[in-house]
Amino acid sequence: MCLAALRAKGYRAGNHYIVFQVLPHTLGLGPEVWRVLDLCHNKRNLGEYEGLLEVDERLVKDLILAAQRVADALAAA
Repeated sequence: MCLAALRAKGYRAGNHYIVFQVLPHTLGLGPEVWRVLDLCHNKRNLGEYEGLLEVDERLVKDLILAAQRVADALAAA
């Protein structure tokens, strides 16, 4: 969804983490959203590439809320 927001503004990202960091510019969402998404993306990478996967219930809840805020902002754009 973050990539869709970036592309809707006419941009293409060379690095995946950029799509989270520009959320204030693409959807008006602050660091409380993009930092959660970035952290979860990094944890996913650790699980995928290094086998380090620790599931934190609080982080999962935060991720769901962040993703919902992105979906709501994208739908409103």
